[in-house]
Amino acid sequence: MIDLKNRYEVLIKKVQHLGNRITELEEENFKLKRAKDEGVGDKMKKAKKEIEQLKKDMSLMDEGLQAEILAKDKEIGRLMKKVNDKR
Repeated sequence: MIDLKNRYEVLIKKVQHLGNRITELEEENFKLKRAKDEGVGDKMKKAKKEIEQLKKDMSLMDEGLQAEILAKDKEIGRLMKKVNDKR
């Protein structure tokens, strides 16, 4: 009977230990999920900022190209006039 009582107490301690371990693991799992979610959120914010910067860069490049096209058109017009005047 003493062996059963000791065995019971040992098993109760193991169950308590396992319960504590489960709680620790659940807390760790929650922290990991939160860290993952925050990491994804941070990556999304960074990606959005990068996209906005790329859009601005493209807009500036487009403006530059438009100005260059106008300058080339004017040059072509000037050269065509020069050629036509020589005829």
